[in-house]
Amino acid sequence: MQLEQYKKEASAMDRVESDELELSLPYPLQYIGDTLCKLTSIYINDVEDEEDEENEEGNSFVFQIDERLLIDPRFVLLDKMIGEGSYSTVHEGFYKSKPVAVKVIQPSNPSAVIREHKEKFQREVLLLSRMDHENVIKFIGASVEPTMMIVTELMKGGTLQRYLWSMRPQRLELKHSLFLALDISRAMEYLHANGIIHRDLKPSNLLLTNNKMHVKLADFGLAREEVMGGMTCEAGTYRWMAPELYSRDPLPIGAKKHYDHKVDVYSFAIVLWELLTNKAPFKGRDSVLVAYAAAKNERPSLEGLPTEIASLLQSCWAADPKIRPEFKEISAYLTSFIYRCCSAETKPPKMVEIDRSESHAEEESLDTGHVTNKCNDEGKKKKTYPCLICFEDCL
Repeated sequence: MQLEQYKKEASAMDRVESDELELSLPYPLQYIGDTLCKLTSIYINDVEDEEDEENEEGNSFVFQIDERLLIDPRFVLLDKMIGEGSYSTVHEGFYKSKPVAVKVIQPSNPSAVIREHKEKFQREVLLLSRMDHENVIKFIGASVEPTMMIVTELMKGGTLQRYLWSMRPQRLELKHSLFLALDISRAMEYLHANGIIHRDLKPSNLLLTNNKMHVKLADFGLAREEVMGGMTCEAGTYRWMAPELYSRDPLPIGAKKHYDHKVDVYSFAIVLWELLTNKAPFKGRDSVLVAYAAAKNERPSLEGLPTEIASLLQSCWAADPKIRPEFKEISAYLTSFIYRCCSAETKPPKMVEIDRSESHAEEESLDTGHVTNKCNDEGKKKKTYPCLICFEDCL
């Protein structure tokens, strides 16, 4: 029963949140209805003209995508839907008989897709095509006609979000959580080194391998190259958005704000906290209250977390972006912490006996601080060296 309740809560959080406005009406509803009918009859032609102009503007968009990035859609077969976004659906499918993931922009007729979504689609294609990292989803190709779609490798493990939901209320093992966090950090380190901000780092945009041991970054719909002159502020998802993306005063749609790649570091901190606790950040609060809490420097509880990881979280979600570390530093920090965890849990290494004859006298004159001298039955000396622990095996 408890597990079912967690799944219901998770499903509810996955839906788009909306704010309801209550209006006090100074006039009877019938009067307002009659007035609206009259206004509609007066302005109906103007509205239709504006819509025609908007559609014409959207249709005039010319894609600037290298032909080498485009594939023949006749070789793409769609199967079941595995995800859905604000303006797209994601399906399992096949490209030339190879299993792939296919992101289809809605509506399926390109001429009906608004200009803003066409621009996002083009930007995502161009950015994904540049990516070459083991922790970033692999781009295969894109199509513009007769349907706008992006084809990538298929990750059989599903999203990190659904994996965590399936585990609740249990947590992942600490090392497992840290391994996944290190994968995410390395992917973000790669993006930032190439001047790209993701701006929507969250568990539903992180895809797992079939064995659930590794993760890849996906969905570059909001990603963009970092610029100095300000960027749009309506980017991201509230529970993972950095507070500098909010504004106490209403901002026009498309308004610019000054922020940098450190917004991804804040989002990473929230994802890392979820990996460690398997809880929803700011659970039970709607979007507005989440934004208000983050702006007031309220953060999830660090109770029960390792001290060193708690310190990392505090640095990453600091209110001042300048205090937040770079992903290069985060990757190094996590690598060091994982190594210490592995070393602490590893049994003492076996001692390997290596025969040392007189011909090795010069070598024996080296530092022998970790060397144990033993005698064999013939009275000859042997040196014993501890085996080296391979960190790569741990990772």
